[in-house]
This record gives sequence, structure tokens and C-alpha cells, in this order.
Amino acid sequence: MNTRVAFVSGASRGIGKACALALSAAGNRVVLAARDTEKLEEVAAEIRLKGAEAYVTQLDLRSIDSIKEAFAKAAKEFGRIDILVNNAGITKDGLALRMKKDDWDLVIDTNLSGSFFAIQQVLQGMMRERWGRIVNITSVVGEAGNAGQANYSASKAGLIGVTKSLAQEMASRGITVNAVAPGFIETDMTGVLSAEVKEKVLAGIPLKRMGTPEDIAAAVAFLASDAAGYITGHVLDVNGGMYM
Repeated sequence: MNTRVAFVSGASRGIGKACALALSAAGNRVVLAARDTEKLEEVAAEIRLKGAEAYVTQLDLRSIDSIKEAFAKAAKEFGRIDILVNNAGITKDGLALRMKKDDWDLVIDTNLSGSFFAIQQVLQGMMRERWGRIVNITSVVGEAGNAGQANYSASKAGLIGVTKSLAQEMASRGITVNAVAPGFIETDMTGVLSAEVKEKVLAGIPLKRMGTPEDIAAAVAFLASDAAGYITGHVLDVNGGMYM
């Protein structure tokens, strides 16, 4: 069987980087995509050191042209894309009362619309192969909500809706569509939180620790594998029990 090709957005750091490394370790060739190609090259070097294949492409999820170009380049390099991990995302937090339209649009356009248009790029190839894995990285706040994050929560809840709808559309073609919903994970995004806030967060997590990017990557690698062939339309919570 041919080695499968995995495309990971936001692969330059944090959860995306961990997913790329885990998928590579599982024997897949990996396409690394993000805005910062310099950081991507570092991740690619790490993968190549282990004797695996990695390809770097720039991707800005706010631009449909950038999305089309990134996937066209990846397909040209590796022939097709079998696994898509929609991980790239941003936050622009603020209370609803004062949230600017630009901050709303930016988060929805990037996290939700960008992810959907990325999925559109891989569907035909997956349908042709009658095999595909799409894994969307959503968030615990897409399920439980979070004060000051109406835009981010809406984008991540929307991604769950996309996941379930596409799972129904694509099932007959052998394509599974699932989501992973991380809780509080130790990344740059949560690194800015004060010690006080972190303490409060930990108090609400039954497992009493923050997650690691590797915790998420393990769930993604599983959903992207043959072992998860009978799972579709599912949201896998990886949150230490903070939301059940």
C-alpha cells in the first residue's frame, strides 16, 4: 500500500507541530502548512532527521487563493492528500458588548471558513480514492462556551457542525470526518495566562493538569488511522474531564 499523505495546518508550533510529528511517526508523509514558513522548515528538518518525508507550504486561512495554492502545491509534490488535520486557529478575545466587527470576522473567517475551504480542496481526491480522514481541531469552549470568547466559541462550535454534516455527506465514499476538542493545553495560546488564571483552570480539571500537545496529537493520529475506520461524526474530548 502507498504511504499516505497527511496535510496539517498550523503545523509550525504547538498542537499542529505535535500532530505532524505523530502522523509522521505513524508512517505518513506530511505536508506542513502555516503562515510562518521559517518555523515550518524547522519542524520539517526534525521530521527528515528521522528519515521521513515532509513538505512545507505557506498557508493563510483568511485567503481562499492562499488555501487553493497551498493544496495545489501539496498535491503536486505528493500526488494526493489522504488525511487533513484542520488545526490552524486564532483568538481575538473580548467581551461581546465591546467586540469589534473586525475581531469577530477575523476569527470566524480563519477558524471556521478557512477550515471549511481547506476541506473543500481535499474532497475530490479522497472521493476518487474512496478513502479519507478529516480531523478538525475544535475546542472545549465550542461545547461549553467561555466568557469573553463569543467569536472563538462560535467558530469552534461551527466546526463541530461542519464535522457532523460532512460525516453524513461523505460516509458512503469511505471518508470519515471527526473532531478533537482540546481542553486547556500547554501552548503559546495558553502561555499568556496569569498564574492565578491557570490555578483557577486547574481547579476545574479532574485530572489536575493541563494537557500537552502530544495528548491531542495521539487522539488525532488515532482518528487518522485505519483503526478508526468505523468512527465518523464524532467529537473526541481530550480535556482531562473538565467538560463531560
